Amino acid sequence: MVPEEPAARILMVEDDAVIREATQLTLERHGYDVTTAEDGLEAIESFEKIHPDAVMLDIMLPGLDGISVCRRIRETSLVPIVMVSARGDALDVVLGLEAGADDYVTKPFDTQVLVARLRAVMRRAVADPERPAPATGATVEQFGDLELDREALEVRRGGSTVQLTPTELKLLIEFANNPGVVLSRSTLLQRVWDYEWGGDGRLVDVHLQRLRTKIGADRIETVRGFGYKLRA
Repeated sequence: MVPEEPAARILMVEDDAVIREATQLTLERHGYDVTTAEDGLEAIESFEKIHPDAVMLDIMLPGLDGISVCRRIRETSLVPIVMVSARGDALDVVLGLEAGADDYVTKPFDTQVLVARLRAVMRRAVADPERPAPATGATVEQFGDLELDREALEVRRGGSTVQLTPTELKLLIEFANNPGVVLSRSTLLQRVWDYEWGGDGRLVDVHLQRLRTKIGADRIETVRGFGYKLRA
């Protein structure tokens, strides 16, 4: 008999007791192992103790806020992070994404949407066996001083390793699959974030900004009115 895989561990950081308890029950019904924290400092302690597979992180927290917690986590880990914003405020969302979050949801949120977001960010955190290989059969592709090693899931620039989050890596792989092809925001939202419809273009813009900072600002070109393309 094949042993069951252990449940994915979720760290949920939420100061509202009602939301925290209700969401915890929902996530546990979907098979997740959920640890909760009520404030930012407790979140950091819990993160270091349990090493979760994903983090659900409220922006508005007592003491250390969610954006600061996200930055602290990103100093040592590439774990998937979904930010939660009470107001859907544009500045809160952008700051959360710039701090290193992979996605976000706004309160009040549909729990099915939350579960879908968590599943999507965790899928991006593992190797994707269905991603197309280069036509040459090589596992390492060269774009100027940039190297993409698909087998090791590593990126190197000028010989030095570039640390990308799972979402940033998936974004780069999507461009590498289509060198010189213009990809729209909606296409990237569908292929990278698994959004079946709509979606927030800020996800693409902020992650592209972060990716460009790491691999070179001129590596991905903006085609105004259409989208973005990787310079071959």
